[in-house]
Amino acid sequence: MKISSVREFRDHATGLLRSKDPVLVTRRGKLAGIFFPSPDVTLPLELKRELFGMLSRAIAVQIKRRGLREEEVLADFERWRKERRAHRRRR
Repeated sequence: MKISSVREFRDHATGLLRSKDPVLVTRRGKLAGIFFPSPDVTLPLELKRELFGMLSRAIAVQIKRRGLREEEVLADFERWRKERRAHRRRR
């Protein structure tokens, strides 16, 4: 697994996107994103569990910080899906 800053990822995106290893992208030392190479690469189960836990906690913090309820999040997601479908039909 590789670790890259946002700037490094931007500047060297072509090479990093060809990588066979996942790339953790950081901003000021904190996780900003994760790039997973093509789906034929399998991540170890332990890593998948750790990533799931990290992402779940981060999402929970954002939901709590914004004072949202589950119903609001689901409604927002459904609105986004409908807009996306409508946009695709217009093309």
